[in-house]
Amino acid sequence: MYPKLLVLLQFGLIALMVYFSKGLHAFIHDTIALPLFLAGLSFGLWALNHNQLGNFHVRPVIKKNAKLVTTGIYAFIRHPMYTSVIVMMLGVLVSTPTLTESLLFAFLIGVLVLKATKEELLWMDHDEAYALYRKKTKLFIPYIL
Repeated sequence: MYPKLLVLLQFGLIALMVYFSKGLHAFIHDTIALPLFLAGLSFGLWALNHNQLGNFHVRPVIKKNAKLVTTGIYAFIRHPMYTSVIVMMLGVLVSTPTLTESLLFAFLIGVLVLKATKEELLWMDHDEAYALYRKKTKLFIPYIL
């Protein structure tokens, strides 16, 4: 139930951020928001390029035959898809920097941290190599966090 709740919260917060944003026209013409969003999208596509579609799940669960991916961006961070979401939604926040958007963004980051924490615990039980991989990589931001 907990993994489903986290996914529901994640997508709910994203939907609320989009709902409270200025709209597509303003977003597309924002010189900072659109490049940030596209950078996050590109980052996510890079991660997908190194991870097979059947190897991961939107919920923080580990599939039975999941394999640890350590190539591409996964050589630097363990949760690049969450980084992708953060950067894309930062673009939305930049286009509508209100208190509401800022709070929604902060809650979204909190939910993604909870999802990553849940996945980390599951991976530690699933694959012995994960402990070493965890020591060599960062959570969301290469070389920093």
